[in-house]
Amino acid sequence: MAADPDLVHPEFRRMSNKMPPFSFNRHTLRLFRLLSNLQPKAKIPGDIHVDNVYIQSQDPKHKIRVRIYKPTTMVSPAPVLVWMHGGGFLIGKPEMDDPFLVRFAHELRILIVSIDYRTAPEHPFPTPLDDCYTALKWIHAHHQTMGIDPDRIAVGGESAGGGLAATLIQLAHDRNEVKPIFQMLVYPMLDDRSSSRPDLANKEFMTWSQDSNRFGWESYLNQPCGSDNLPPYAAASRREDCTGFPPAWICVGTLDLFYKEDIAYANILKDSSVDCELVVIPGVFHGFDVLGPKAKIVEDFRKSQIAALKKHLFPE
Repeated sequence: MAADPDLVHPEFRRMSNKMPPFSFNRHTLRLFRLLSNLQPKAKIPGDIHVDNVYIQSQDPKHKIRVRIYKPTTMVSPAPVLVWMHGGGFLIGKPEMDDPFLVRFAHELRILIVSIDYRTAPEHPFPTPLDDCYTALKWIHAHHQTMGIDPDRIAVGGESAGGGLAATLIQLAHDRNEVKPIFQMLVYPMLDDRSSSRPDLANKEFMTWSQDSNRFGWESYLNQPCGSDNLPPYAAASRREDCTGFPPAWICVGTLDLFYKEDIAYANILKDSSVDCELVVIPGVFHGFDVLGPKAKIVEDFRKSQIAALKKHLFPE
């Protein structure tokens, strides 16, 4: 059953009619990775210095690349946003988020560190999360040389990166070594059980389908979706008690496959007495901001992100 065109936001209606169906699977993964690598480079303004640094991972044979965005006008010690890109746990790299991460750094004058974590199926759970936690600890340990405030660390990400951000918050809370003060989850990929929900089986979703979701989760988990023996931190929505977590900002569109699971996780946070701002955008689909960066609704979305970061990283 195709999505009703009348439900799509007017700025994206024409695009929705022209977009062909596609799916991530073991046959198409190589193609999608190639297309991801062919993404044009974003123009970096002169007042933002971008550097790539390699840090040691938990695997002695691998170093994690972190991409650092630093405004030339940054006043130290400044807040830092630790970011994870999307890609269904399968593809992606920090550069894909250059356009808006540069803007965040420019407008807020904060440091941003985007993590080039390893992806599935070659590197299933817990490797991607371990890479993110290792980078978080490295950032905290080097706060003086980086010119950042260790008490103003935010964690964020979009799609699979949003799912990693959510589980990174869980892991950091339980280990109590680094204490982020804010989490920004952009249409996050939180619940492997959505891959088998019957109410989603006959729906057509733009950009990220239930079949793609199943392939992404099973590649990441290295086991079937919906398993009862899922290890802790593998899927954020499996956790029921989030007491003591930092405030959260969650945004999702009504036509996104993750719409219901994101609302459910926001409710888990709220039921655990966590301050959670839930932003629901009518008529938009997964990755709408990437496909229509110049749309007014995307500009409003970016402004709301910046406002949320400003509120929590620069408390009065």
